[in-house]
Amino acid sequence: MIFERLFAPLRTKNLTLKNRIIMTAFQTNFAKDGKAGARFREFYWKRAEGGAALLIVGGARFDRYGAAGHDFLSIENDSFLPELQLFTAGVHQRGAKTAIQLYHAGRYTKEKNLPAGEKALAPSAVYSTYTREVAKEASVEELQEVIRRWAEGADRAKRAGFDAVEIVGSAGYLISQFLSPLTNQRTDQYGGSWENRTRFPLEVLAAVRKAVGPDFPILFRIAGNDFMPGSNTNREAVAFARLLEAAGVDMISVTGGWHETRVPQLPGEVPPGCFAYLAAAVKEAVSVPVVVSNRINDPVVAEEILAMEQADCIGMSRTLVADPDWPRKTACGQLSAIRPCVACNQGCLANTFFGRPVCCLANGEAGYEDEVELPPAEHPKKLLVVGGGPAGLEAALRLAQKGHQVTLWEAGDHLGGHLPVAAAPPGKGDFLHLLTYWEHMLRENGVQVETGRRAEESAILAGGFDGVVLATGSQPRTIPLPAEAGSLPIYMAEEVLSGKRIPGKRVVIVGGGAVGCETAEFLARQGALSPEQLYFLAIHRAEQPEVLAEKLDHSAREIAIVEVAPKIGSGFDPGCGWPVLDDLKRLGVTQYPSSQITKISSDTVSLVQQVDGTEVLRELPCDALVLSVGYVADQELYHRLEGKLPVYLLGDASKPRRVLDAVHEAVLLAARL
Repeated sequence: MIFERLFAPLRTKNLTLKNRIIMTAFQTNFAKDGKAGARFREFYWKRAEGGAALLIVGGARFDRYGAAGHDFLSIENDSFLPELQLFTAGVHQRGAKTAIQLYHAGRYTKEKNLPAGEKALAPSAVYSTYTREVAKEASVEELQEVIRRWAEGADRAKRAGFDAVEIVGSAGYLISQFLSPLTNQRTDQYGGSWENRTRFPLEVLAAVRKAVGPDFPILFRIAGNDFMPGSNTNREAVAFARLLEAAGVDMISVTGGWHETRVPQLPGEVPPGCFAYLAAAVKEAVSVPVVVSNRINDPVVAEEILAMEQADCIGMSRTLVADPDWPRKTACGQLSAIRPCVACNQGCLANTFFGRPVCCLANGEAGYEDEVELPPAEHPKKLLVVGGGPAGLEAALRLAQKGHQVTLWEAGDHLGGHLPVAAAPPGKGDFLHLLTYWEHMLRENGVQVETGRRAEESAILAGGFDGVVLATGSQPRTIPLPAEAGSLPIYMAEEVLSGKRIPGKRVVIVGGGAVGCETAEFLARQGALSPEQLYFLAIHRAEQPEVLAEKLDHSAREIAIVEVAPKIGSGFDPGCGWPVLDDLKRLGVTQYPSSQITKISSDTVSLVQQVDGTEVLRELPCDALVLSVGYVADQELYHRLEGKLPVYLLGDASKPRRVLDAVHEAVLLAARL
């Protein structure tokens, strides 16, 4: 396929982009003490080498109120310029342009990250469900100080060698807060009417323009729809975009809703290109270039958006975290070689909740570019990898790319380990793209793959291998249950998610971790209206909207989750589990935390639940019991081989964890060998 639009150049003011691919700003936590140090530089330089036209870094704080954490990029004063100048020069040497996002979170800044006794600044003192705090209503004098500092940051960015600046007015940050009647309840010149609510953002823009001059490009990132009841919609976004163009903005970047919205913006539940319609409405209203973003990781989807004139540029960040060479591979037609973002948000979004550096489930090298080296092996070895799950697949690929002679044995009839099971729940289908990528790349790099090959000690020792990587994975854990003879069937969650077992109408799931919750969602969705059924019924106007809504929110299955711990859903990475938990509530899945099963008969599960210190006895009608109580590492072969030749234990075989951990460990192992 020829991507003629995606790789067409674009010019705005004195900024020329070689293609339409823009890496949008997102928090990495790589900027130790606010500086663009080695980790920060190498991460972005790798993406510049990969072919993106414009890298927007940040957000970058420009005052003490606007952003949180010591590892948040800063442009507060001139002391940060040397590292920034080194960074921008490196980007230019690698053939890309770069902008910096000037960031102010407003009420999204947490008090713990501010100087003692100070509060975050906001249009009004309105409680935030994101921070669970109430910010301070900023005085007019404080707002003027913020505007002044914003302009100073822009001037500093120009002196640092950036090609443009971006003002962030999206995601529920300070400018969004001024625009929204939910958070702006002021009665002065900055609140009330639409004209007053847009005053502060336009004053910020005017000050930045004055600071950088008439020819320096200014980008503005806006929310295409706040997705907050009672707040701004796409209609207001379009009206604001018109004001921005009239005030001299050179490019408008359109994203989705606020951090507080209950409409998912980034996870796999979001269909690819789902929010392109938001950018399309803005593009129809303005003549400056418009950037579309959120869940665009497929080159075909990107080209289609441009072909339909829904946007002028494609914004992506996590896609380029997963594969910095996405632009180059796309331009060369090497689509099967693209390492896909699977929209898990585990290494990116989840890490930012704790101020941890970003990493990536699909790319174990991401975030470690300054310390992980994978040069060709000086002395290539003959290596065996046992196990075709994520750890084994990634290890085999990385070792082969270094020049080792690699053979992979998988006991089952297909590769992937637990990956197909992980891909079964709603919103997790992109995990299969990662498996397809590995299968393609193993062939391309000459790895000898043998499925249906059980690894026997004698065969390994007789194989003449210089070393063995054991990625034998893990097995589902079982627990003793008080089941009567002839009682109801008991399945493992893995059997259900793989389609091997289909439970009946009434299902009790034992275990309320991530897998247990996803299994409940998987089964509940089977009993509700499917996307295909909804589309068919909707386009033929077969039912009234309220009937379709009722069928969407109701499952024919009766599902219960039983968990011994006080909380259900605690196994998810931060910020990743709420769409699943919302789905469970919507579909009527009952939850019994702090509960212990006491009896299992042919059609009933009996349990005792602790409720406010009181034991409550419950009887749950049940056709099948599903166990989701964790995994146990498979180390049998490791103990037989240990000491007889170099053996490396990897992934779940070492300790059951996430795919993210397995992939990163595989990269570290390949770097050592």
